[in-house]
Parts: sequence; structure tokens; C-alpha cells
Amino acid sequence: MPRRKTKSQTAVLELLQREPNALSHDGITEKLDKQMDRVTVYRILNRFVDDGLAHRIVADDGRQYFASCKENCSHDHAAHGHLHFRCVVCDQVECVPGKVDYQLPTGYQVDNSNIIISGSCQACSKKS
Repeated sequence: MPRRKTKSQTAVLELLQREPNALSHDGITEKLDKQMDRVTVYRILNRFVDDGLAHRIVADDGRQYFASCKENCSHDHAAHGHLHFRCVVCDQVECVPGKVDYQLPTGYQVDNSNIIISGSCQACSKKS
């Protein structure tokens, strides 16, 4: 049965699709013009992750960020296969293009991966 689309879901999805970098829950609520209940935004984000419309990035600081999926990246997919970079200066999280290639010992099966590198982004590196 298809899920019903609400104005709130449409607003969050359009925001994620417009943004070049991943956003935290707080970042999403700050950028939305209208006030939405925090729990509603969490439910929408979790639904998008389940439906393969967005992916969740758990950064090295423990915060969760969300980015729009360019391809299906549902949670049961064996990793969406790219790096994430968190700038420790400006706190931006971005998806880094390119495929991650790693090899595990025989007998291991990957169900999920969350690969994040932290440091200074290009813009912040130029400032210092």
C-alpha cells in the first residue's frame, strides 16, 4: 500500500534534495519556513531512510545527519558505498563522491557501513 504524502513530508524531502550537504535534525528544522513538531520531523526522516529516499550518517561526534539519496540506499542495502566528511571547523557533513573499496576476511557479511572522516573542509582549510 503506498504511503500518503503530506505537506510536511514534501517540505522535508525538497529541502534535503536542495541542500548540497547532509543536515542534522536541528539544521532541517532551522531551514524550514514553518514550524514542525520535532517528533514529526524525526518520523519523516526515519521513513525516508526506510524508503530509500535519504540516508542517515552518524558522525564521529555522535550526531545524526541526513542526506538525500541519489540512488536507492534503503537500510537493508549493503552500504550505500561512499565516504562522508565532517568538518570540525564549520560542522558541515558532506557525501564524498567515489566508491569505497574494502575487503573483509572470509565469512564476514556487511549489512551496513558508516564511513566518516573528520578534519577541515576545503573552505575552512583555505581560511587558516
